[in-house]
This record gives sequence, structure tokens and C-alpha cells, in this order.
Amino acid sequence: MDINATFIGQALAFAILIWFSYKFVWPPMMGAIEERQQKIAEGLAAADRSKKDLAQAEEKVAEALREARAKANEVIEQAHARANQIIDAAKVEAIAEAGRQKALALSEIDSAANRAKEDLRRQVSALAVAGAEKLIRKEIDGNAHKALLDELAAEI
Repeated sequence: MDINATFIGQALAFAILIWFSYKFVWPPMMGAIEERQQKIAEGLAAADRSKKDLAQAEEKVAEALREARAKANEVIEQAHARANQIIDAAKVEAIAEAGRQKALALSEIDSAANRAKEDLRRQVSALAVAGAEKLIRKEIDGNAHKALLDELAAEI
């Protein structure tokens, strides 16, 4: 191997290329690589944060869903309680109305019974007066008197 001027020129050019690359090309390239590494690290960190945020959001959604179900169950229970109250109130009102109707029917029955009794009294009075008239017109005879009373009883 012969060292000649070409080899020295090539070595010198290579050394200048290395120095030039080290001085002017390497720093921006390293800066770009470091910037890229930083962006990748930030992206990974953002992905981790997003995963954590997603997990927290899913947890919040699950909690909100549990609360909504609990509230819905509470509303349903309140509706059932209100329905039972309305049913109980309707039963009480129906019982009260039945009592009023019964009282009205009883008063009508009493009224009809009183009218019937009054009518019966009038008829008995009329029959008694008619019987007395007949007794007074005829002679007083035990057998005749008894026959008239039997006839009156049959008419009653």
C-alpha cells in the first residue's frame, strides 16, 4: 500500500467532511432526533393521560348511570307509594259514599215504612170507625160483635 497525495487528499477531505458534519450537520440532526424523541415521548404521555382520562370518564359514566338508576328506582317507588295512597283514598271515599248511600236508602226505607204505618193507621182508623158504626147500628150481641170483629180482622 502506497501512501500518495491522493490518499492524503482523500483523508484530508474525509477529515474536513467529518469536522463539517460534526460542526454543522450533526447538531441540527441531533436536534431533530431529540425533538422527534420528545414528541414521541409527549405522544406516549398524552396517550397514557388519555387512557387514564378515558378510564375516569368511564367510571364517571358508570357512577352517573348508577345514580340515574337509583333515582329512577326512587321515582318508581314514590309513584307506587302515591298510587297506593290514591287507591287507599279512593277506597275510603268509596266506603264513605257507600255509607252515605246506605244511610240515604235507610232513611228512604224508614220514610216508606213511616208512610206505610201512617197509611195503615189511617186504614185501621177508618176500619175502626166503620166497625164502630156497624156495631152501633146493630144491637149489641156477643155473637154479632164477635162476627163483626172477625170480619174487620179479615179486612185488615
